[in-house]
Amino acid sequence: MEQDVILEVKDLKTYFYNHGRELRAVDGLSYQVHRGECVAIIGESGSGKTVSALSILRLISYPPGLVMGGQVLFKGRDLLKMNDEEYRRIRGKEISMIFQEPSAALNPVATIGDQIVENILLHSNVKREEARQRAVELLAEVGIPNAQERVKQYPFEFSGGMQQRAMIAMAMSCGPDVLIADEPTTALDVTVQAQVLEQLNRLRQSRNMALLIITHNLGVVARYADSVKIMYGGKIVEDGSVEDVFLRPAHPYTLGLIRAVPRLDLPRTHGLHTIEGEPPDMSKIGPNCCAFHLRCAYADEQCQNCRPPLEQVGDDHFCACHHRDLLDEERKEVLME
Repeated sequence: MEQDVILEVKDLKTYFYNHGRELRAVDGLSYQVHRGECVAIIGESGSGKTVSALSILRLISYPPGLVMGGQVLFKGRDLLKMNDEEYRRIRGKEISMIFQEPSAALNPVATIGDQIVENILLHSNVKREEARQRAVELLAEVGIPNAQERVKQYPFEFSGGMQQRAMIAMAMSCGPDVLIADEPTTALDVTVQAQVLEQLNRLRQSRNMALLIITHNLGVVARYADSVKIMYGGKIVEDGSVEDVFLRPAHPYTLGLIRAVPRLDLPRTHGLHTIEGEPPDMSKIGPNCCAFHLRCAYADEQCQNCRPPLEQVGDDHFCACHHRDLLDEERKEVLME
């Protein structure tokens, strides 16, 4: 329901400038996140997923990047219009982020406990001793054993999975209403990936927190997400529930992603499918075309000259493609494999 919308991104545009070239990393991005919902943003590297999240948190550095337009409404207030002091009171407290590389995001010369305590003290009126006890409780909550001792250790003394758990503890330290997880299982083995994702899902459910997962792992999306946004060339090209997007894909790019997933239930002769070509150089793609047209088997002159709008193709299912009706046979072939 509309009143449950906690975060709404409207026509967000983030561009980068380098040697006179304009690169539209995020170009007209719009979506909603409801309280307690798990939303997944999927796309290849370079599609604008991380830049969109950093734009929400106002962590785009200028130069070379600049948020050129749009709105980011959090509880009805536009985050992009707040002054720095107002936004600092929200970032890290009401909206938090788990960064893609914990080893790069954590301070190597500060203990894990001190880094969690710093965030708690910044946003809460508590004494240091109380904040430190809270840090121990958070580490235990995310599955770190012997938290009383581990809180005194430095990031290099933690494994990759433990560092990611420490990042989750830090992000959860002030009880955020929205948690953004950027590739939260990068470089983790499969077992640890499952543990981290289950922990995030439990925290979401127990706290009625909105979770925004940025990933390219379709398995993660199928298991945990409530809604899916397929992103390409800085825009959303398909948006819907997990069931709609995976069982009734309407965009050629979505079909390509689904087809590229390795299948263990098919003979080895089936081979691996790929999406031909490479992600677009957005400094060379015009604003009035479909960014996927260079890789699409259905592209024609209309795709080169007219950017397709995101149109409704079912209940809460949207797609931006001029030729989605031509996908019927390919869709049947993919889903029957």
